[in-house]
This record gives sequence, structure tokens and C-alpha cells, in this order.
Amino acid sequence: MNTGSNEPGEVTVASDGSEVDGTTTDRARDERGLGSRAPEFIKARRMLHLSWQVGVFVVGLAIVALGIVLLPLPGPGWVIIFAGMAIWATEFVWAQLVLRWTKRKVTEAAQKALDPKVRRRNITLTAIGLVVVGAGVGIYLSRFGIVMPWKIEE
Repeated sequence: MNTGSNEPGEVTVASDGSEVDGTTTDRARDERGLGSRAPEFIKARRMLHLSWQVGVFVVGLAIVALGIVLLPLPGPGWVIIFAGMAIWATEFVWAQLVLRWTKRKVTEAAQKALDPKVRRRNITLTAIGLVVVGAGVGIYLSRFGIVMPWKIEE
């Protein structure tokens, strides 16, 4: 089957979805081989490649550590952790596999969250939770009122 085109302006479509007009599709990107994405001149020299891997690991570790520090603080902790994992994934197969698994699970969760039954359940549970919290705050305020932890009488 001929998937190419000789006419200018027409789009070439590959039958396996691997390459379309010089850009890789999502499927082809996911099926790309695992391993180092270092430039060839770095991979050709063992010591240079080892030092490249150490550098990538240290930079990724610093970013992941920053993300872990930001988890309890206000800030995008998980985003920074995944950015560090993406840096590791440029060089290490285990990080590539973790990122693929995470991407698959996030996609599944997003699809599940778009299900109308799940959305209805989540909205109902959120409304019930807000009512319970509101009732608790109301009961607390009716018993104790608004009391400041300091006394300013002067």
C-alpha cells in the first residue's frame, strides 16, 4: 500500500502512525526505544558518558528533592518532582518506565473522572463534605464565638 504522496501540499500519512510530515506521533513517541538520549559523541566515549549520567542524576536529584521539600509547602511540589523524573528519564531506563506508568495511570484517572456517574458521585460527596464542615464551624461559633488567641484590651 502506498502511503506517500507526490503532489505538493498533500499530507503524507504512515500506515503505522510512526511519522507524519516529519513529526512523530504520540504512539511512535511511546514506542521509542528505552535508554540514553545523550548525543552520540558523548555515548561514544565511556568516561564522558558516565560523567554525563552522573550530571543528569545530580541535577534530577536536586529537582526531585526541591519538589519533595515543596510538598507540604504551598507550591507545585508534584509538578517539580515529575520534572526531575523527566530529567532522569533522558538517561535512565527505570525513570522512563516510571514515567510511562505514571502517564498511563493519570490518563486512566482523567478518563474515569470524565465519566458522568463518577462526576455526579464526586459532586455529591463534595457537597456533603461542605455541609458537614459548615455545620461543624457553625456549632463551634455558636458555643465559643469568635475568640482571638490574644487579649488586646488597651
